[in-house]
This record gives sequence, structure tokens and C-alpha cells, in this order.
Amino acid sequence: AGDPVECCKAYCAAGADELAMLDITATVEGRKTMLEVVRKVADAVTVPFTMGGGISSVAAAEEVLKAGANKVSTSSAVFRRPEMIGEMVKELGADKVTVAIDVAQNAAMPSGYEVFIDGGRTATGKDAIEWAKQVNDYGVACILPTSKSTDGVRTGYDLPLIKKIREITDASVVASGGAGTMEHFAEAAEAGADVLLAASVFHFHVIGIPELKAFLASRGLSI
Repeated sequence: AGDPVECCKAYCAAGADELAMLDITATVEGRKTMLEVVRKVADAVTVPFTMGGGISSVAAAEEVLKAGANKVSTSSAVFRRPEMIGEMVKELGADKVTVAIDVAQNAAMPSGYEVFIDGGRTATGKDAIEWAKQVNDYGVACILPTSKSTDGVRTGYDLPLIKKIREITDASVVASGGAGTMEHFAEAAEAGADVLLAASVFHFHVIGIPELKAFLASRGLSI
């Protein structure tokens, strides 16, 4: 809850290295990304930020980047048309493209994880690690897996998922979903995450960003 521009300004002032914004209903509502919000955030912050949600084409991604975002994140659209990943990498540059992968634990899958799309609402029947391998083969710079079983509950990131993704890619791996303590961040970094993403613990002031950075540094972790 809260104004996204003001939230971004506050996180920037608190020392966040990067910001990520996701329009969580754009895809299921068939809307484009909120470009005016992107423009306002670009004017308000001094750190790179990624925008996701509703990016259904290379042209839509270009609009978001032109509005001021440094990177775009896409999930459902590229799952439905995987070749779009290659098109985005070619047209925009690999460093501009993050592919988000929402997963749920499913023992019937070879890896134990199934891909979900449409904001986590639609099961696909696709093994998450197999999909991550496909994504990696297109040369993206960043993969952002989020486990539905840990997202929002503050009991820790899904460490086995992070490790499995780390094993199959040289791209940056973002830990997402589940942070509740500073130790959780350290565990994710030690599991192979290059970037540590969190929302509610910062939004509700459970953890301070400067304190977290100091804690990670004390553990010898450079994130």
C-alpha cells in the first residue's frame, strides 16, 4: 500500500542499490504498464530500477525503457512465446532484460517445481528448472525466480530453488519471496543469489536497509 513514487524515493534515500516495481494485475487485466508512474519514478530516484507487469511485446518493453526504466521484467508473455526473449535480448540488449519465473512446489515435476503464469494464477504443467534452462539459453542477464510457497510469509527464501537455478545459469539470480530476517538474506546469498529482493520487510520497516547492508558485510557477503 502507498504511493509507488514516494515508496521508491524512500527506498532510494535509505540506500537501496536497485529498485524493482511490478504492476501485479496488468497482465491479467490486459493492461499496459503504467508509463506515467515509470516516468515519475525515473525523475525521482538516482538508482537503477526494473519495471515489470503487462510487458507483452518488444515494443511494450521499449516504451517502458524510453519512459525511464533501466530494465524490464517479463514472465507470462515470454512463457507463451519464448522466442520473444531472444527478440528482446537482440533489440534491447541482454542487460535490459529480466525474466521472472513464478513457481510452486509440485512433486510431480522432475525438479519439484512447476511454472505458474498470470501473476501466479495459472499452472502451466512445465517444470521450472527446464524453463529456466530455456530462458538461460536465450542469453538474458538476469533470472528472477519467486516461490509461491515462501512469498510474503517471511519464513525465508526458497533456498533449494535458488540453488537449482544457480546450477543452470551464469546469469544473475535474484532471490525473491520470503525474507523475514537479516539471516534469511545471508542464507540466500550463500545459496548463490547475486541480488536480494524483498518488499514487505522494508515497506513495514521490519528491517532497515543500512543495517542489512552492514550485517551482510559483517558476514563477508558483497551483494
